[in-house]
Amino acid sequence: MDGIKLLNVSKFYTVEKESMKVLNGIDLNIPSNKITVILGRSGCGKTTLLRLVSGLEEFDQGEILGANSKKKAYVFQEDRLMPWLDVKKNITFGIRNKDIDNSKIDDIIETVGLKKFYNAYPRQLSGGMKQRVSIARAFACNPDFIMMDEPFSALDFFTREQMQKELLKIHQTSKCSILFVTHSIDEALILGDKIIVLEKGVIKSQYEIEEKSSTRDLLNSKFVKLKKKIIDDLKVI
Repeated sequence: MDGIKLLNVSKFYTVEKESMKVLNGIDLNIPSNKITVILGRSGCGKTTLLRLVSGLEEFDQGEILGANSKKKAYVFQEDRLMPWLDVKKNITFGIRNKDIDNSKIDDIIETVGLKKFYNAYPRQLSGGMKQRVSIARAFACNPDFIMMDEPFSALDFFTREQMQKELLKIHQTSKCSILFVTHSIDEALILGDKIIVLEKGVIKSQYEIEEKSSTRDLLNSKFVKLKKKIIDDLKVI
């Protein structure tokens, strides 16, 4: 399945009658069946780029090819669960009853570690569990393409690490395309097959990582050097 291509995409916002360019001439290939990570500091245009690809916002210049033909799902920073629905019903929310594959849903619930919380309600779940439900809901609709907007940013280190592992496990099975936004360099190195460094609305650099996610060691000299390059790209002091 083909990926998604952005050609000279720009986005403007008007603030107090002044036009501000949030994204400026973005050219980007988002490959199919891979995890592409958009990395950058707050305010660099990461979420705007994600929303343009998803169709939640319109771009002002350029073209986005291949996105309209994709069945898409979106995972927000916050869980956005329905408080009156249990775990399974939250995961299958939006899927027509006749299209629900209970065996597949059960497998997804088990994969994200919520087998014992099948009938629990959001108020009975921790923050990490709620995000597991959100991710499971995205994969449950069998999408071609999933957009994830810093879904682990509010989690503690250990929960975040576990969620990253679970995301990789599900992706290995589904092989769908993922566009993942983060401001964490380590998270980008752990998850990304392709890393896009965004700075002030332009692509500063791009990196392809050949190693399988399961074998990556961020203390390895190669990844230490790559991290230093990215820090330099972002001009982090």
